[in-house]
Amino acid sequence: MKAFAYLSHGQVGWVEKEIPAATGFDGIVRPLLVSPCTSDVHNVAIDCLHPNRILGHEGLGEIVAVGELVRDFQVGEIVVVPPVTPDWRTVPSQLGAHQHCHGLITGQVLSNAEDGFFAEYTLIRDLDANAARIPQGVSWEGAVMAADMLNTGLYGAQLADVQPGDTVVVMGVGPVGLMAIAGAKLRGAGRILAIGSRPAGLSLAKQYGATDFVNYKEGPVERRVYELTCKQGADCCICAGGGPEALGQAVAMVRWGGTIGNVNYFATHGDLPLNSVRYGFGMGNKTIRSGECPGGRARMEKLLALLQYGRVDPTALITHRFQGLAQVEDAFHLMAAKPPELIKPIVSL
Repeated sequence: MKAFAYLSHGQVGWVEKEIPAATGFDGIVRPLLVSPCTSDVHNVAIDCLHPNRILGHEGLGEIVAVGELVRDFQVGEIVVVPPVTPDWRTVPSQLGAHQHCHGLITGQVLSNAEDGFFAEYTLIRDLDANAARIPQGVSWEGAVMAADMLNTGLYGAQLADVQPGDTVVVMGVGPVGLMAIAGAKLRGAGRILAIGSRPAGLSLAKQYGATDFVNYKEGPVERRVYELTCKQGADCCICAGGGPEALGQAVAMVRWGGTIGNVNYFATHGDLPLNSVRYGFGMGNKTIRSGECPGGRARMEKLLALLQYGRVDPTALITHRFQGLAQVEDAFHLMAAKPPELIKPIVSL
């Protein structure tokens, strides 16, 4: 089969591989709709993958084969799969850390430890526990956007422990940041301050629930939040964008007793600055929770329920559409280039 893969440090391209076989609890899916992610771009740039690893962890497809132990799914069904497809038969999974079932971030198997969605066929581990049917009324595009973008953004709001009426800062207006704004609104936030500069993202941020906007290019974001909150600080902050300095800025923007939920990926080998004391907030009595987005069938079904019953529509994230497996390459490079009008590309196979 043909597939789009990581080749070597900073290099991607097309490879041919054997079609995977379904055994045991596993299934084989023929991808029908996929989306490149910033994480794909990061992994290629930082050289953390084995050569010829097939990329892609956002997608849905048709089941074409199932192992002999699969019980709940049949050949021909269309399923969506979250990025995290862990081994549920481990002690960390039983302790609530399925994202790290065999060690740090080992729950995200697709495109990391094993081949991903940018291929003619993809193996899905433990199909019964990791795939989800798409409910009536939910579009394929919505399901794919829910799998990672809504999943991660909402998890940021959960980590930040957003409570009804809270003042929330969301750092980043990319696809995850936008879904963090939507997640904060779903959890009852009162005021939501969006930090970003990309016009496409800022326009959608208002649609998803942002009430105030802070452009980091116009000066220190901590100072602006300090002013906007009448020197009180936010109740919580969701870190969904920015560089290594973002976590320190988040600490500086929340009040005493505030909470930071971090779902950002910090591609750095150095220290993360945390103890910012500018504008009076400092580090004292604050909680930082950081995590990889949840996975598995139950999580995916709950995300899809949010779409099914009209609580949120993530399809507005899609700004570019491509057709055909060969176009995965263009979509990937578009995600790497990040032109101002881009939020999220999607490819129909």
